[in-house]
Amino acid sequence: MAMDFRRATDELFAPISHKELANALGSSVPSIRQARLEESAKAHRRPPDGWESKVAKLARAKAAALMRLADRLS
Repeated sequence: MAMDFRRATDELFAPISHKELANALGSSVPSIRQARLEESAKAHRRPPDGWESKVAKLARAKAAALMRLADRLS
């Protein structure tokens, strides 16, 4: 069955949630939210160690999902 406009754009707009990021980093959602605050904010916390490689892995997975979407629509 062909993909309809709504389903395709739902996939296109789907974000990576705070929960997904927290799980990937072995952290909690509140910790992720605090790490995303401006450094000057009183509640700011440092991001988890090693976050760069794990965020890169999530980004690659998101990119691959978008490439699969593009392929299905071509």
